[in-house]
Amino acid sequence: MTTKEIANKLVAYCREGKWSEAIDELYSDDIVAIEPEFSQGPVHIEGLEAKKKKDEMFSEVMEEIHELRVSEPVVAGSMFSISMYMDSTMKGMERMAWEEICLYQVKNGKIIREQFFYDMPE
Repeated sequence: MTTKEIANKLVAYCREGKWSEAIDELYSDDIVAIEPEFSQGPVHIEGLEAKKKKDEMFSEVMEEIHELRVSEPVVAGSMFSISMYMDSTMKGMERMAWEEICLYQVKNGKIIREQFFYDMPE
């Protein structure tokens, strides 16, 4: 698959909330995922199993997603980005909304790197 095809598939999966399906189909065994330093979850993970575990942790703390918006991808060579808006309630927390920029790198038809950029939700 081309970078554009992978980007479009990821956007479709995200819009449907099919996070684990996206990981199973689109991510490399050697995925590197990076979150901002202030993130409450793992900041730097390596490997598909670690990525799956991180996704499971996110799903376990998510009580409800009230609204989710995912932009069309912007593709440049082996990289693409999307913006994402999420209004959600996590277990034991107040409802909050945040926006982020998600940057991905593709190699050999799989996502090998993802990095998320967002401000600390208030």
